[in-house]
Parts: sequence; structure tokens; C-alpha cells
Amino acid sequence: MDKVLSKVKGSKAFLLIFFMICDTINPMNYWIYLIIIIISYLLGSIPFAFLLAKFAGHGDLRRVGSGNIGATNVARVMGITGFALTWAFDMAKVVAAVLLGRWAGGVVFGALCGAIAIAGHIFPVWLKWKGGKGVSALFGYMLALHPVIFMAQGLIWLAVALPTGYSSLAAWVNWILLPLFGFALNFWIGMISIPLAALGLWAQRENIKRFLAGNESKMQMQPGKFALVLILVGLLALGLIVFVRFRTS
Repeated sequence: MDKVLSKVKGSKAFLLIFFMICDTINPMNYWIYLIIIIISYLLGSIPFAFLLAKFAGHGDLRRVGSGNIGATNVARVMGITGFALTWAFDMAKVVAAVLLGRWAGGVVFGALCGAIAIAGHIFPVWLKWKGGKGVSALFGYMLALHPVIFMAQGLIWLAVALPTGYSSLAAWVNWILLPLFGFALNFWIGMISIPLAALGLWAQRENIKRFLAGNESKMQMQPGKFALVLILVGLLALGLIVFVRFRTS
């Protein structure tokens, strides 16, 4: 019951922002926007890491390695290829949610749909609300918002992760900086980014505890290869975004 209440409380910020944004929207369109938000959640909740490991014959990812449904745990059983595929698919589903929301209601609504997709990634209905930690989804979100933000946050991630060896530490910095980049784009995107960043940090609360206790694990794959994968996936995703925007402009 406490877990349910915590999820409800965590969703209040998104609901408040949603209804504040809806004040500027034609009331006749409320149901359309609500349907798109539900679709965004369902997109985000697709557990690509779990599905890839399952289809590759590695069984239930929740019973392997750290038990987490994320790209890092996929790398433990499928190597760098599994990591790259999971990262790309997780980014793509959030990009799709942002673009869908932008098509229906503009840039701010697109950002809200992307945030809902990340919430779906962290709390997937298909896996009893136990999903990934949202880092790959976060990069899809930033890419869809603005490619420059994506590249800046990617460089920040590399600048923190490569010298320290802690990918988790780099991700925390990305989450903390997200609202600043959001406000640089738009006031409402910044407001959406605040509870989203809080949710992302909450999802990594166990990692934070281990880091403070000096027990957090460093990256297991070579940092150079890890960085190369992120750069290649980012370039592919960037090309997709540019192509979609060009076709719809």
C-alpha cells in the first residue's frame, strides 16, 4: 500500500502541470490529450531490455546480474551489442512519445508526453511497476527536445563517467542539470523537468546509497567502448530526428 501511495504522490506534480497546461487548451480537446498521454505511458513502459534478453535466450533479466531491467544489466548477459540495442530502443520510444505529443499539442505538450514515457519506463505496468532507471530514456527525451541539449548532456556524461568509471554518477549529474536545460528552452518545459529529474534520482536511490557507502560498482565494459556505443547510438538517433523534422517541416 505504501508503494502505491508513493507512486500516487509522485504523479501529482505531473498531473498539476498537465492541468495547468490544459488551461490554455480548448476543453473539447481534453480527451484527445488524455488518450495521447496514455499512449505515451504505454510506449515508455515497453520493456525492451527484458524482451531482448528473453528473445536472445537469456531468460528473465530480473533473475540475472543486478536484476534491473536496463541497458547495463543487458550488457552483462548480451555484451555490448545488447547494450546498444537496448539503449537505442529505449531512446526511440521516448522520442516517439515526444514527437506524438508535439504533433498533437505543441512543444510543451510534447515534453510532457516524453516525461510520461520516462515514468512508464521506470514504472511499467507489464512488469508489476518495476522497470529500468530511466537513463537511456532520459537521453531520448533530451534528443527529442533539442539535439544541442542531447549533445551537451552527452559530453557531460562522458566528462564524468570516463575519468571516474561511475556511469551512475554521470547519470545523476545529467538528471540534476535537466531542469536548467529545460528552463533554457521554455518555462513550462523547465517546470516539467523538475519532477522528472526528482523521479530519475529517486529511481537510482539505491545506487546513491551504495555510492555514499563506497560500494557502488564501476562500469564493467571498457569505458572507451562504452563511450563509442553511446556516441554511435546518439548519432543514429540524431539522424532520425533530423530526418523526421525535415519531413514534417
